[in-house]
Amino acid sequence: MPKKLGFSTKKRVTTDVETINTKETNMSTNTNIPTTQNEWWGFWGAMQEEAPAAWAIALPAIATVTGCEPDAVRAFLDSRHGRHFADEVKNHLLKGKALADAIDATITQWMTWTIGRLTSKQHGIPRGLPYLTGFVVHCEIMEETAE
Repeated sequence: MPKKLGFSTKKRVTTDVETINTKETNMSTNTNIPTTQNEWWGFWGAMQEEAPAAWAIALPAIATVTGCEPDAVRAFLDSRHGRHFADEVKNHLLKGKALADAIDATITQWMTWTIGRLTSKQHGIPRGLPYLTGFVVHCEIMEETAE
C-alpha cells in the first residue's frame, strides 16, 4: 500500500497532500477567521467566557505555525483535541500568564511534542510529525470524510 507523508491511504481523502507551499502568504494578515461550529464543546466550550478573545488569538496563531488553512484549524479547535488544547491554555492561565502568552506557551508545547508510534497507528498520523500539526491535519481530514 503506497503512503505519502505516512498517512494511511485508507484514512485519507486524497492521495495527493501538499505540505509546503512557498507561495503562501503570511497567515497573520488573514482577516477571515472562521467561527466555531461547536460552541458547547471543543476549544470554545472549554474556554467559556474567554472563548471569543482566545479564539481570535489561537486560530490565526495555530494556522501560522502549522502552515494549515484556517478552516483546518477551526476543525481542530472544534474537536476533542481542541478541548485538550484549551485545557492546557487554562493551565497556563492558572499559572498567571496572560491569555496571549498562555496560548503561545501551549502552541510551543504542542509543536515540541511529536506523534509517537501508538498515536500514529490509532489515527494514521505520520510518526515524528509535530503533535499540533498532526492533529490539525487529522481533524481536517476527518471533517472532510464526514461530509
